[in-house]
Amino acid sequence: MLQIVLRVCRLVARVSCRFPLIRRIPARRANVFQPAGHFLRAFTRPGHARTVLGAMTAALAVGVALSACSPTFDWRTVMNNDKGYTVDFPAKPGNDQRAVQIDGTPMQMAMQTAEAGNAVFAVGTVMLPDDTDATQRAALDFLRAGLARNVGATPDAHAVQIPLAAGGKIPGQEMTVSGAAGAKHETRTVYARLVARGRHVYQAAIIADQPLPQDQVDQFFSSFQLY
Repeated sequence: MLQIVLRVCRLVARVSCRFPLIRRIPARRANVFQPAGHFLRAFTRPGHARTVLGAMTAALAVGVALSACSPTFDWRTVMNNDKGYTVDFPAKPGNDQRAVQIDGTPMQMAMQTAEAGNAVFAVGTVMLPDDTDATQRAALDFLRAGLARNVGATPDAHAVQIPLAAGGKIPGQEMTVSGAAGAKHETRTVYARLVARGRHVYQAAIIADQPLPQDQVDQFFSSFQLY
């Protein structure tokens, strides 16, 4: 990385010496450069001014290059042994729990959430009173409908295979919906995977201000595995 930054700096410095763009910016539109102009005029030889300008531009390029390397998505693997899953989060997750009512039955839903890149990444786990097919289906329908309702969309989903940490896969559901959310009707995109296993129903979801790069979506969902 350091070698790349140095190469960029050398290139920018050469370009800056040939095309001193700062001189072309009117003072009324570039007040921040006026002190630099006074500094350059302190040199008696024009060559010195160009050299200093190139060095200043190169220093700016270093800062930009280094800031560009700051990871918006700082992925780390989180193993939740209590709830029976592992997943990669793009930041350190927080934990929460809330009560839900599914078909009139009170249940608990535990949440792990992390924010990165103007998006919220979350895994919710509903603890079921039993592991019957009917109870699992009711919980899956409840979660799917709730996600879609948040953005005023139809709760359409298609089948997907959810990997198991020990090997193999089990059937689940996947959905992507977009629409207006909240009192301000701001556009949100929701990506989600839903799956039932035993007395747990899982909701792995991303809620974003705008569509995310597919590699970030894939990173999250491909890492979501059940025990």
